[in-house]
Amino acid sequence: MERTETVYQAYVQILKEELVPAMGCTEPIALAYCAAKAREVLGCLPDKCQVSASGNIVKNVKSVIVPNTGGLKGIEAACAAGAAAGDASRVLEVIAGVTEEQKKGIREFLDRVPIKVEPLETEEILDMVVTLFYKDSWARVRIAGYHTNIVLIEKDGRILYEKGVTAEREVSMADRSLLNIEGIYDFAKSVCLEDVQEIISRQIACNSAISQEGLKGSWGANIGSTLLKSCGNDVRTRARAAAAAGSDARMSGCEMPVIINSGSGNQGMTASLPVIEYARELDSSEEMLYRALVLSNLITIHQKTGIGRLSAYCGAVSAGCGAGCGIAFLLGGDFKTIAHTLVNALAIVSGIICDGAKPSCAGKIAAAVDAGILGYDMYQNGQQFKGGDGIISKGVENTIINIGRLGKEGMKETDKEIIRIMTGC
Repeated sequence: MERTETVYQAYVQILKEELVPAMGCTEPIALAYCAAKAREVLGCLPDKCQVSASGNIVKNVKSVIVPNTGGLKGIEAACAAGAAAGDASRVLEVIAGVTEEQKKGIREFLDRVPIKVEPLETEEILDMVVTLFYKDSWARVRIAGYHTNIVLIEKDGRILYEKGVTAEREVSMADRSLLNIEGIYDFAKSVCLEDVQEIISRQIACNSAISQEGLKGSWGANIGSTLLKSCGNDVRTRARAAAAAGSDARMSGCEMPVIINSGSGNQGMTASLPVIEYARELDSSEEMLYRALVLSNLITIHQKTGIGRLSAYCGAVSAGCGAGCGIAFLLGGDFKTIAHTLVNALAIVSGIICDGAKPSCAGKIAAAVDAGILGYDMYQNGQQFKGGDGIISKGVENTIINIGRLGKEGMKETDKEIIRIMTGC
């Protein structure tokens, strides 16, 4: 691929935009951010709250523990945390600085302030509106398209800020259409490490720390530690366990930040932790680890661009397959190896559904990472899935297009049915 400076800078910028810190599952945190911003505009604690949310927000907030709330879960808890104790200036770390005293305040807020939750009729998959009231005054904030995209701020009927919902097409964001597997491979091989060092080193530190916490503590369904106890201590098991353990902790309210990918902490951990584990096993240089993580992260982002931030397609699949490619890179794989690893892995696990954030995400992550590694093992042993095998088409980019079509369009009705099942409708 002929690399231009424009493409190079776009790839660097994409990493900067996507690999950002967040504390807690990103959907409830986005809701807390929305509520904190509404309280900031209102200028005081509200005496009444109203939350309207799209089905995918309901799905992803319903069953996950909101960090720094003392174990509370759900939409009401996320709204209360943001409204009572959030710092909107910290965006996706909006409730990272909550004190023990403020945790009590959040519970008191929930007991005292009525919070009405209702479905939001919208064409956007990720969409939420928080309206806070105090006596005769009110403030409203809407986030849509992606987790930090405020599109409306209104107070007492006066619009203070408004813009169109443009989601990933937001003009200020780097052009994701420039991504392709060959370009990503070339970029990973040649990128000046100074341009990505801060981003990647932060991902290694944050995600490794929460993974270790997930392994040593008792979090969620303890998938990570269960894998090590039942499957041994080989690198393949450790790679799956490391990613699963991070999810174990995060889905159960661990108050440690992670570096996300494509708006998801689970995806950020899945794209990075297995690669880190293999690098340790192989005694890879720091440079090789950084380059492998650049590749894994960008391949994950490339897959997710066609699917969207939220859907019925489990994002751990994209990240697990990306991690498999990162591992293949560490093992000396060339572009052809990376492409076949990805196609093989996608053929195996693309049927996993997303039924919201909760402890079972860790099990799906383990399965996705295993598929990523198996995709590489297959190709090394002269085996591959070929164009015409189910949803696989000849050429890695055509297969990625198929996956995007499956996740974004084909699974729309599946998504609706999942939400109906989860909400008892």
